[in-house]
Amino acid sequence: MSNLLRILENEVQIAALIFMGIVYVFRLVWLFKFSSSKDKTFPEGNERAGIAFSMMNIAMPWAMESTRKNRVFYVQFVIFHLGVAAAISATFIIPYAPGVFALRPVMWLFRLVIGAACVVGLMRLFRRIANPTVRLVSTPDDYLSLILMILFFAAGFLAVPNAYRTAEWPLIVFFGLTAFLLVYVPFSKICHYLYYPFTRFFLGRSMGHRGGFPVKRTSPCPPQAMAGKENSLAP
Repeated sequence: MSNLLRILENEVQIAALIFMGIVYVFRLVWLFKFSSSKDKTFPEGNERAGIAFSMMNIAMPWAMESTRKNRVFYVQFVIFHLGVAAAISATFIIPYAPGVFALRPVMWLFRLVIGAACVVGLMRLFRRIANPTVRLVSTPDDYLSLILMILFFAAGFLAVPNAYRTAEWPLIVFFGLTAFLLVYVPFSKICHYLYYPFTRFFLGRSMGHRGGFPVKRTSPCPPQAMAGKENSLAP
């Protein structure tokens, strides 16, 4: 292994992680400076139940209109984020537990997940470009963040075998991209995961207080009942 790759896998990654951690500490300190106001309306529901529902909403595709009407979009969401978790895990496994990827089933499982996430990223990029509505609300950061994640997945797919004796360039590209992302992410839309717990907490508390969360699923009115209503309203 060359000195360049060894430094990228260790010192550079650690420095980038420390930088990200410092930025996030400042972000959290800034967030906690805002005081939380109580809802002054009369309670119509349970705040704790609303918070729990809001937090778990991400695991309930039937509770969101966008994923309820388009289940494929939710499957893409799951695959994409599993790929993120797998690729991030690989940045620690390769330098500190390389024996994990010596197990071929594990190595190919990681490659499968990361490769699928790369394909989903390409599909999302195409959708963002081809769909006029999505294109209208997209910013340069939306495109850059998505392109960087696609490149990160592609590099991770090539790097996971950890075959540095054969060719180091996939690992150099992968860890170089990782270091760049660690520095870039806190200033991009990718850092939305930092704010997710806060937004879901306050939304859940407010909607739970007003009785809007948890959402109660209602069955559609049967045709016989609708006919009865129409007859009762007839002159």
